[in-house]
Amino acid sequence: MKSMTDDDELATVLSGVGGRLRALRLAHGGTLAQLSETTGISVSTLSRLESGQRKPTLELLLPLARAYRVPLDELVGAPETGDPRIRPRPFTRHGQIFVPLTRNLGGLQAYKQIMPGRKEGEECGTEQRTHEGYEWFYVLSGRLRLLLGEHELIIAAGEAAEFDTRIPHGFYNAGEQPVEFLSIFGPQGERMHVRARGGRGAADSRPD
Repeated sequence: MKSMTDDDELATVLSGVGGRLRALRLAHGGTLAQLSETTGISVSTLSRLESGQRKPTLELLLPLARAYRVPLDELVGAPETGDPRIRPRPFTRHGQIFVPLTRNLGGLQAYKQIMPGRKEGEECGTEQRTHEGYEWFYVLSGRLRLLLGEHELIIAAGEAAEFDTRIPHGFYNAGEQPVEFLSIFGPQGERMHVRARGGRGAADSRPD
């Protein structure tokens, strides 16, 4: 028979699964309906899993782990083994390559993204979408076209941008060469705090 300590640990692990599932879905930019089509799990069950109203089971978590291409132990937040190294497993979504740079699925998510170049004569997209969260990105190479509401910006290599994802937005390649950029996404609206070091009085730099 399990001790109270074991029960408490299990309850703690299971209580965090819903938030991880929601954060992972938002990071992938998908809807519950799309996820339902991929996994065969009903929209109502997926919604209850994310809200914590449905207890996660192996039968439900396995197809979700396959859909998100993450190990099952990461999905349930299994205890770390002490090895700090991250072994990214790239996946393709919306024609882009995503390389996960973080383990924690419930907080800030970091990715390296590779967007293929546009073919000659191919028109640049104009679609924009909204969702809960906050995003920061830094362009490593190439030129990224950012649509942000009524604004259109070209972000070149070495430049960074951040915005509230509740504002309509869309990312597109501005040229024929691939674009590589680092992206940090906060599903609950977390903003990245950049610590600036300089002369006397230097402090955390927090964009307004």
